[in-house]
Amino acid sequence: MVQADQARSPLVGFIGLGAMGAPMAARLASAGHGLMLLDMNRTRAVELAAELGAVAAETPAEVGAGCDTVVTMLPSSDIVNAVLAGETGLLSTLRPGSILVEMSSGVPARTCEFAERLAAQGVRLCDAPVSGGVPRAKTGELAIMVGGNDADIAAITPLLSAMGSSIMPTGPVGSAHAMKALNNLVSAGGFLIGIEALLIGSRYGLSAERMVDVLNASTGMNNSTQKKFKQYVLSRRFDAGFGLDLMVKDLGIALAVAAETGTTAPFASLCRDIWAGSQKLLGPGQDHTAVAKFSELLAGSTLEADQHQ
Repeated sequence: MVQADQARSPLVGFIGLGAMGAPMAARLASAGHGLMLLDMNRTRAVELAAELGAVAAETPAEVGAGCDTVVTMLPSSDIVNAVLAGETGLLSTLRPGSILVEMSSGVPARTCEFAERLAAQGVRLCDAPVSGGVPRAKTGELAIMVGGNDADIAAITPLLSAMGSSIMPTGPVGSAHAMKALNNLVSAGGFLIGIEALLIGSRYGLSAERMVDVLNASTGMNNSTQKKFKQYVLSRRFDAGFGLDLMVKDLGIALAVAAETGTTAPFASLCRDIWAGSQKLLGPGQDHTAVAKFSELLAGSTLEADQHQ
C-alpha cells in the first residue's frame, strides 16, 4: 500500500467514488497512477484505497495538499462547489500550477465560475464529463469530452486515456459540460421514442424482443435499442447504473443552455417534462431505465421479453 508520506505530486487525487467514480479510479490505478481517494462515505474510500493500494483522505484540503492533479466525479455542480469551498475545501490548499479535472455532469456556467476562482490562485481547470455508463467505466472505454485550453488538455490526456478510449476536445472551459448535457438529451429522447414504439408494437401483437432485434438491424437503431432495452427493460432489471434523478438534472442543464442561447426547442422541452414526470411518480433513487415504467403506465401495457412468442 502507498504510504501517506509518499503522497505528493506523483499522486492523483480522486474525489467521488460512486457507481462511476470507483471503476474510473480503478482504471487509473491499473495504469500505474498513485491515488489519493476521497468520498463522503469514508468507509467506501478506505475500502477502495486498500484494494487499489491508494491513500484515503479525510478532507478535500488533504487531497489538494497532496496532489497536483485532482479529479472530481460528483453528482452536481453544487456538490463540486461544496468540495471547493470552506476551510477544508480544495481551494484552501491547491498549489499554483495544479489542475482540476472536473468530470462530473456540471452546469456550464457554474463550471466557468469555478475556473475563474481557481485561476485567481494559479490553478487550472478542465471539464471532462464522460459517456458510456458503468460497463465502459470498468473497461476503460468511456467517451470523454474535454473543455479547456490546448496545453491543459494535452497535459491531462495521458490520465484521461487510462479511463476512456475516445478523448474529444470540445472547446473552451464549460463546453464539455454543455456537450454532455446535450448528449444526454439525445439519449433520453431516443430511449423514450424507442419504448413507445415497443409498446405500440406489443399491443399490435409483435414480440418486443424481436422488435429490438429488427430495430438494431435497421435505421431505428440507437444506443438504447442496442444496450438498454433487452438488458434492463425487457429483463425488468432496471439497474443500468445511472440514476433517473441525474438524467432529469442533465436534461434541465440542456434546456438551460437552450434558453441561454435563445434556441426554441419544443421536442427537448417535452422530453424533459416526460422524464421529470416519471421522476415525480416513481420517486427518488430509481435507475434511469425505470422511466419505461412511466411509459407503460400511460400505455396501459407492460413490456417483457418473449411475451408474445
